[in-house]
Amino acid sequence: MAHTEHHYTVTVQWTGNRGSGTSGYRDYDRDHTIEAAGKAAIAGSSDPAFRGDRDRWNPEELLVASASACHQLWYLHLCADAGIAVLAYVDEAQGTMIDSAEEGRFREIVLRPRVTIRAGDNRSLAEQLHHAAHEKCYIANSVNFPIRCEPIIETADAA
Repeated sequence: MAHTEHHYTVTVQWTGNRGSGTSGYRDYDRDHTIEAAGKAAIAGSSDPAFRGDRDRWNPEELLVASASACHQLWYLHLCADAGIAVLAYVDEAQGTMIDSAEEGRFREIVLRPRVTIRAGDNRSLAEQLHHAAHEKCYIANSVNFPIRCEPIIETADAA
């Protein structure tokens, strides 16, 4: 079966040198920028638990956001193909990471999309398409921990 490769280039530049570089663990900031050609920069840092700036995105948040966004985009595509009109979609996704002397890794991500569909559309199919979206999601297919989906499907009031 033929396949297509897609390549993604980003530049991550550390901006946290206070003058002496990494001369000591407490002597530098974790600040960095994430950039791609033609796009707004993302201000990044580490999690505040690791001496990061809470006002900047950390890699763990970006991983959870990537899983959520990938699932959402597949779901919208599949609904459009199935004739289901999604009117609103919001996901309050949550990731759980284990940090111990023995290991550091994500244990899971839970997606909690709340979806509003057009009155009269097939609510059962709308829920089933979350499973299909998960199966197609590039991020979910690339990580070594579970990503669970707990959707809520609502129907818009008929006007």
